[in-house]
Amino acid sequence: MTTRIFNIVMCLILGAILLIPGIIITLLVKLTSNGPALHWSKRIGKNNQPFLMPKFRSMKINTPQLATHLLSDNQNYLTPIGPFLRKSSLDEIPQILAIIKGDMNFVGPRPALYNQDDLIEQRTLLNIHTLTPGITGWAQINGRDELSIPDKVKLDKEYLDKRSFIFDMKILARTVIQVLKRADVHH
Repeated sequence: MTTRIFNIVMCLILGAILLIPGIIITLLVKLTSNGPALHWSKRIGKNNQPFLMPKFRSMKINTPQLATHLLSDNQNYLTPIGPFLRKSSLDEIPQILAIIKGDMNFVGPRPALYNQDDLIEQRTLLNIHTLTPGITGWAQINGRDELSIPDKVKLDKEYLDKRSFIFDMKILARTVIQVLKRADVHH
């Protein structure tokens, strides 16, 4: 089964399962903060092409577009429901739309923010930029928020070299376990 067919089939299955929770989260975001329920984050995709990645909004409107760890006192930027959405990874549900569009896969390197020049440059030097980014990836399950940029790039390169359908399934299985344990999430 090709990655694209797998992605579409999984999106249909997850879309059906997550429809009601998605509606509830949309309502909770709207009821607990001003602004839209979705945030469209400018990200860098395959071959360094920018795209807009949807997430349930966990940050207040007008929060600077920076990696969360670079925000001074990032807790002040979170909406009332934001910490729960981030710790549970439920803010990622709308990324199914980016998968259907073809901007993302379920597994691949996490897409860099458009202004993460150091990450983009290091990935480009190692041809990691030729991969379609993913909701989860090898670096995500091996440290997530705790990884330095060089360590993240090293793991992304390892994924590039090892990638296969079986490896992707292993990453997805470990992702589910880590999400349930809420491992390596610090914001």
